[in-house]
Amino acid sequence: MPFRPEHIAHFPTLAAQQPPRLTRVLAWMIGVTILIVGVILFTVPWVQTSPGSGQVVALNPEDRVQSITALVPGRVEKWFVHDGDSVEKGDPIAQLVDNDPALLSRLAAERAQVEAEIAAAQQAMAVAQIDVGRSQQLLSEGLIARRDYEAAQIKVADHRAKLAEARAKLNRVDVALNRQSAQLVRSPREGRIQSINAAAGATLVSPGDVLATLAPEKPVRVVELMIDGRDIALVHPGRPVRLAFEGWPAIQFSGWPSIAEGMFDGRVRSVDPSAQANGLFRVLVEPAPGKRDWPPVDYVRLGAKVRGWIQMETVTVGYELWRQLNDFPLEFRRPGLGNEAGTGRTGGSSESGSSPEGGK
Repeated sequence: MPFRPEHIAHFPTLAAQQPPRLTRVLAWMIGVTILIVGVILFTVPWVQTSPGSGQVVALNPEDRVQSITALVPGRVEKWFVHDGDSVEKGDPIAQLVDNDPALLSRLAAERAQVEAEIAAAQQAMAVAQIDVGRSQQLLSEGLIARRDYEAAQIKVADHRAKLAEARAKLNRVDVALNRQSAQLVRSPREGRIQSINAAAGATLVSPGDVLATLAPEKPVRVVELMIDGRDIALVHPGRPVRLAFEGWPAIQFSGWPSIAEGMFDGRVRSVDPSAQANGLFRVLVEPAPGKRDWPPVDYVRLGAKVRGWIQMETVTVGYELWRQLNDFPLEFRRPGLGNEAGTGRTGGSSESGSSPEGGK
């Protein structure tokens, strides 16, 4: 029955107040708003997320930035590349020279001398072995004493030791020659020269000193996220992840991933078993199969900053607000369990499913 002015006569106090129309409209709006908010809090789903930040890294160790070092002491005589040059595997990077320019010729002469010593030792040992045979025959005939026969054997052993020493010396000379042959520093793989240590060209370098840094051209990229230790127990390989790359415009709604813009999909690849020095845990995220490809490497290079949200269980908006106000950890649901009475949680989970393994 519609409300009529004569009805106010039954309520003298209300009739005496005579509330204005604006007040009645505002009261209706507040009531409807409370009703709508209540419906949203207890019916609208919300995807819980574990946020983290990190950077783009290469999955394979060979695809990461590598340092090209000197293998022998000396100084840089010539550079074959400049900053930004593309190189293939085996291309020359720098030419080193020893502090002694005559070192290679002296090593070659020393090697020739050692070879002559080996030849002389072999000939002397052959003659000594003949003497041993002759002494053995004379001893059997009683023409010499046993002492002479034993002296001949000792002489053979002495020549054998000298021969072994000469061969060891030859090996040392060959090692020195092989090391000096490494004076031409080559690229270990294909890539692009990121920077050159120009100071190495004017000073002496030692084995292990960095000459240049090499960056790969087409690395297999993954994202390295740092996650708080309170959430890491719920992060498992296969969990879906939403990523926002540095320099790529994006609008993120962590609880409603379907309406986010400019975001890219990923999947948890691995979780480190121990924390980093800052107390956070490292999580590697790979591209999600069947989803949109990540931005090209020209736009998102190695080392670019990334923000990520690892998707967890799906709860109601009211439950999530209650959890945030009380600073409780994320929701944990064991595989096979449905709704729990009185919690206000929905039965499903995020895109990963209800299992903590995220549909792995």
